[in-house]
Amino acid sequence: MSLERAYILSGRNTIIHKEKKYDLVLVNGDNHPKIKVTQHGLEPFKEELPKNRRDAKERYLEVMHIASPEVFSEEKSLLFIQALDGREYKIDYTKIGTKLFVRIHQESYL
Repeated sequence: MSLERAYILSGRNTIIHKEKKYDLVLVNGDNHPKIKVTQHGLEPFKEELPKNRRDAKERYLEVMHIASPEVFSEEKSLLFIQALDGREYKIDYTKIGTKLFVRIHQESYL
């Protein structure tokens, strides 16, 4: 059975957010900050993670564990996110704590 997801995977490290109703929460291992992808861009995710898929759906979230087999099967040091605001963001986990950690990679990819 195929579950409908709020995102599409492209290549080895690109995530395309496709569903305005749900925000994506990116979890790239335990040692990296969690990031929320909304229809307005990216922001830090400071809340507690939903306990299960149903709890996530009630909060209009979809949790993406980057290292899970359904996503990329390993933690990533670099991710590209095509967000619903028409921008592509670059998340460089080697630059956590700097202004280069999350930045706009491409102004309009549409």
